Amino acid sequence: MNTGSTSLPIILASTSPFRRELLDRLNLPFETATPDIDESRRENETAEALVRRLSESKARAIGDSRPGLIIGSDQVATVDGEILGKPGTHQRAMEQLRRLSGRSVVFLTGLCLLNSVTDELQLDVIPFRVQFRELQDAQIVRYLQHDQPYNCAGSFKSEGLGITLFERLEGDDPTALIGLPLIRLTAMLTRAGITLP
Repeated sequence: MNTGSTSLPIILASTSPFRRELLDRLNLPFETATPDIDESRRENETAEALVRRLSESKARAIGDSRPGLIIGSDQVATVDGEILGKPGTHQRAMEQLRRLSGRSVVFLTGLCLLNSVTDELQLDVIPFRVQFRELQDAQIVRYLQHDQPYNCAGSFKSEGLGITLFERLEGDDPTALIGLPLIRLTAMLTRAGITLP
């Protein structure tokens, strides 16, 4: 049972171990569920519109069949307004990190909290900027061999050795970079009747 005025279960609409680990920090009981949605980008859809739509779609996909406070989140990395995908392979990750060397990357994390009983929806997009160091190929190779971030947008894991690639981080919520902005989520949960801490 949750602390506060609601007894609805909290459900994280994600199987990401990083998001699960972050949500654990709030010391609330929660479940996880896999949202089955099409994550394809629509024609001419901006990065912000994409993460906003996918965050809500993930929450609604779970909320359609389960009562609860459903958390949906999605993230993209952008450089010069272009969305960076997950590299998938070592070679593509090399190319991505070479491109990011010395550049600024903006991460946009969509966050949705849906009360699937009342249909109350809270939705936001939280930006976070990463300034990369000038990277040498040997450094990139060593990093990729260690963290193997092939399923991560931008080809790095900031919670791992990826932090060594950065010159500077700029944003209101460092957990947004990992994929679940806890500062904003705490405000959403409080509004939904959960008492924290």
